[in-house]
Amino acid sequence: MIFVPARTLHYWQGWAYIGTFAIAGSAYTVYLMRYDRALLRRRTEAGIAHEKERAQKVIVFCLYVAFVALLALPPIDVRHGWSTVPWYVSLIGDALLAGSFYIFYLVSKVNTYAASSVRVEEGQKVISTGPYALVRHPMYLGAVVLVIGTPVALGSWWTLLLVPLFALILYFRIANEEQVLARDLVGYREYQRKVRHRLIPFIW
Repeated sequence: MIFVPARTLHYWQGWAYIGTFAIAGSAYTVYLMRYDRALLRRRTEAGIAHEKERAQKVIVFCLYVAFVALLALPPIDVRHGWSTVPWYVSLIGDALLAGSFYIFYLVSKVNTYAASSVRVEEGQKVISTGPYALVRHPMYLGAVVLVIGTPVALGSWWTLLLVPLFALILYFRIANEEQVLARDLVGYREYQRKVRHRLIPFIW
């Protein structure tokens, strides 16, 4: 999805992105393997087939399509020279990518039930510590950081136009997920009143 659209292997932004993703993703996975294998299993049970809510199946499909575009469009942009992104800005994008995994790590430290699919499990409790003290969906905040960092890291300004699309899809995912949590997770309504912001501290 990166080098085929670029039609070349001489695409340093692509290699830097893959390297950053591999290192950050591997570190996160090793952490889960060592300290929370249950959460690792929950994180790998991702995809349309694992969603129980019909709305979430549609939303996840839309997220997959948007993410493919997020990876494939920047190399096309670079190939045709539509954007001029300075090298140091691309490195900032890679730093955002690494930062997104750090947010995932902070979430994982306090919430072993942070599954990839929308569900409430037996014994699950409301988490209000760590990043959950600031926003109700910090894992999605990490995803937003990743979505913003990816086009920049890959050298494309134009692909940032996909960010509002991701924001819209995440809005519907969060809205439906909160309905499920309020319905099935004891204490979640009280948590909603305590922590007012869903995704971005002091904004929304």
